[in-house]
Amino acid sequence: MQYQEAIRSLTDAVARRQAILFVGAGVSMSVGLPSWESLIAHIQSDLGIDCSTNDCHRSSYQEIAEFYRLKHGSICPLVEWMSQEWRVDPDCLRKSHLHRLIVDADFPFIYTTNYDANLEAAYEAFGKPYVKITGAADLAAALPGLTQIIKFHGDFSNPEGLVITESDYFDRLSFDAPMDIKFRGDAFASTLLFVGYSMTDLNIRFLLHRLWKTWRDTGQERARPPLYIVMHDADDVQKHVLDRWGVTVIEGRGGNAEESLLLFLQELKNSLAAQRASCGSADVLTFSRASRQTKSDKLVSDEPRSCSTTASSLQGTSVAAFDEASKT
Repeated sequence: MQYQEAIRSLTDAVARRQAILFVGAGVSMSVGLPSWESLIAHIQSDLGIDCSTNDCHRSSYQEIAEFYRLKHGSICPLVEWMSQEWRVDPDCLRKSHLHRLIVDADFPFIYTTNYDANLEAAYEAFGKPYVKITGAADLAAALPGLTQIIKFHGDFSNPEGLVITESDYFDRLSFDAPMDIKFRGDAFASTLLFVGYSMTDLNIRFLLHRLWKTWRDTGQERARPPLYIVMHDADDVQKHVLDRWGVTVIEGRGGNAEESLLLFLQELKNSLAAQRASCGSADVLTFSRASRQTKSDKLVSDEPRSCSTTASSLQGTSVAAFDEASKT
């Protein structure tokens, strides 16, 4: 039941242009990029850290990245390595069914904590315009009407702006950076779908908790738009905690996490295509009816009608017809 309800809810939200897709590392890993664990293993090797010792396992990933910055004086060498090693050939992205489904879904906002440029490259590979947002300057210059790809933790174009070390994460805990403010504003009016995330990601858990707390503090939680996360093998603990925060877990129906996500996004694509086809047919019927009405009006009155008047009449008829169709 939750599966189909999520499909319907997201279909309506995308049609209203009030939907956010939040993309995690699982989507990048589907085209061969390494996991966060692999990145940390590279950092440990670069720093000469012996992972056979207990000291290595007592350190968090963010702590190890912090140590890298302290040892090298900057995170830039690591970012340079990532920007070279994490490139995916455009042909690979064109063959990625998962990336094609993401582009075809046409979400107005795509947030991601991934540093790589695979989402942007996928949009370019499939010829779909977009605008990338990595900070306050991009927010001010963003053109309206285009899909926004918001790099929530930065990207390789600004190494020092990446959220990767422990200090970086702590600095974002206040949830008042320009990107956080934008997310709060977008999320308040949008249905959210999280994909490619593991709930072991404390940053995402913190994000979900802060969003829930913000709504709770308003005293109007019932007005909150739905929030979904696709998970292949969520356990009862995760489901109950996420449910407490107003997050509905969509349990995958595939044999693994990637297959489960593919099946869900394919069904969403089918639902969106059906709605768009239905709306297109309704528009044709509306225009036909409006044209007949215009001819009938001309028999009654030969007064000249301006283009703006005719357009207004057609627009009003279209809205009324759509409302009537929605009731049936």
